[in-house]
Amino acid sequence: MRFAASPRPFRSVLIANRGEIAVRVLRTCARLGLRTIAVYSDADADVPHVAAADQAVRIGPASARESYLDVDAIIAAARVAEADAIHPGYGFLSENAAFARRCEAEGLIFIGPSPDAVARMGSKIESKRIAEAAGVPTVPGYHGDAQDIDTLTKVAAGIGFPVLIKASAGGGGRGMRRVDRAEDLAGALGAARGEAEAAFGDSQVLLEKFVANPRHLEVQVAGDRLGGLMHLFERDCSVQRNNQKVLEEAPAPNLPDKVRNALYSAALKLCRAINYDSVGTVEFIMDADSDAPYFLEMNTRLQVEHPVTEMVTGVDLVEWQLLAAAGEPLPLAQKDIKLNGCAIEARITAERADRNFQSVTGTLSVVEAPRALRFDAGVAAGSVVGLYYDSLLAKLVAHGRSRAACVERLAAGLEDLTLLGMPSTQAFLRDALRHPLFVAGKATTRFIPTAFPDGWQVDAQELRILRAMAAARWLLPTGNELPDAWSNPWTRRDGVRVTGSVRPATTDLLLIDEYGEVELQASRGRDGMSMLIDGQVIALGDVAVDAGRLVTIGERGQETVPVRKDGDRIEIARKGLAINAKVALVIDTPRGLASMEQRGNIIDAPLHGMVSQLYVAVGDVVEVGTPVLQMEAMKLIHTLSAPAAGTIAAISCIVGETVPAGTVLVEITLNNTEEGE
Repeated sequence: MRFAASPRPFRSVLIANRGEIAVRVLRTCARLGLRTIAVYSDADADVPHVAAADQAVRIGPASARESYLDVDAIIAAARVAEADAIHPGYGFLSENAAFARRCEAEGLIFIGPSPDAVARMGSKIESKRIAEAAGVPTVPGYHGDAQDIDTLTKVAAGIGFPVLIKASAGGGGRGMRRVDRAEDLAGALGAARGEAEAAFGDSQVLLEKFVANPRHLEVQVAGDRLGGLMHLFERDCSVQRNNQKVLEEAPAPNLPDKVRNALYSAALKLCRAINYDSVGTVEFIMDADSDAPYFLEMNTRLQVEHPVTEMVTGVDLVEWQLLAAAGEPLPLAQKDIKLNGCAIEARITAERADRNFQSVTGTLSVVEAPRALRFDAGVAAGSVVGLYYDSLLAKLVAHGRSRAACVERLAAGLEDLTLLGMPSTQAFLRDALRHPLFVAGKATTRFIPTAFPDGWQVDAQELRILRAMAAARWLLPTGNELPDAWSNPWTRRDGVRVTGSVRPATTDLLLIDEYGEVELQASRGRDGMSMLIDGQVIALGDVAVDAGRLVTIGERGQETVPVRKDGDRIEIARKGLAINAKVALVIDTPRGLASMEQRGNIIDAPLHGMVSQLYVAVGDVVEVGTPVLQMEAMKLIHTLSAPAAGTIAAISCIVGETVPAGTVLVEITLNNTEEGE
């Protein structure tokens, strides 16, 4: 075994993480002959990373604080499994210096840099001080120890608005707020500190000058314990939503060589200053109209977007982490690392892109990836996506000789990928990739509001076609489905079924899915099946069901789409857009099936989560936009505001209560309303 004879030998690795990164690390460890140990919370007992490991150990309840963030539980699991080393993945304890030190103190090899490097770069405040001392340019701002509101108010005024509040610990956009006016600073500080404390256990913040239209660039670095240090080129991660990355690519498009060289030089300067000895990433920000990058932070771990670097260099970065931790020299020198083509990664998350990327929960019933692309996933058919962890489901990665080929290959792959059972960002990602701004390589962190100024919305005609197909599948019983009169109108012997050589059989249906509800008139005649939706006829032609696929042969030629029927539920996808639809005959629609019109005086839970704060009491007067309550879910904080002006009439929740999506939380008596209006 390769690592058994290393200067720092180990034979087994415990992966102190979950989801797709745990599966990713397990894959390399298994290839290298290392015994693998997974850990899992009560919510993760049946997930893919547990099944993929040689051994799995339970570490606690579903809450991350009681499981994946519990250092004692992780160490105890390592002892039970007789692990030699611990790989932290990313997130959770991956940048926790105390955890790295604890591993070393327990005689366990930490698969990452030295605890000192983790500590020095783990604080955004300390890392900026080190960068400045090393001659690396930083964003103008404040990263001092004083955290009182008076000091921060004066500093913000000196920097000039807008300013950006950032959590000193952690990342992923948590604890980050933009502030445009001095009077908004106190409220934004409170929200940022609360989110930072909840996510990282550290409420300390720093202030930076807000760069209005920046590119987010980063350099992949790798070092070893023998003094070896190199870069593996750069990535562009500018496309972001809610300060979290969405699309990442290597190399960065439209970047002058002098900027690339400046990035590499700055990244290596910083790494030398801390004697960096593992895989890591140095992040920079640069105004789109400038050629001067500023240091943002360093992540002393593997990045979510590491696959794009692997695909353009041919390097397995997890293997390099293992080699460095074992005291081995890295197998290549700087001159040996060559750039091959372009790679782009799409992060697929459990979110509603049409609702400003609101997190969702649910169960995936079908997961089928295109074979030609890399698919790193922590989910499979049957996986339950809950509220306890972040919303990342999987990553789809394409490689191509040219950037144009890579863009189209990834967009086509997103059309081929099948995820049924719950909403995801798949269709949005497809549209983002094909937007002219991205195709031209001119995306900045303002890409989403620029490309979709009114927010991304599903294409209306695309949705009509998909709904028509869903209704068609509901009307076609197959296999062991019983063709009873109500679920199959074509077999009816009454007025619902009108037959004749000229007039087709017709019936009216109600369909409800994630995007609303619609009535359809289904027709079947000599030319096959068609649906009248929103005044438009969707001609499907001949329709059949075959092995989990709906096949139509009509005016659009032959189409085959994945579909799953579960009672009156139809899960179906076409070209990357998926819906979970409930279908019924209009004349047989049970009372309550049709959704009630949303009342403007109600605040309901947008997703399954915990009520963490109430800002109002019954009788309080609110205006439109007044913060009413706060919820926590998927490691994010959501502030819910009043939809209308009025008086708080009822509060149906308490702080600390976990509520399902759709629960009515607060009712408001509206101003200027009369009974009967």
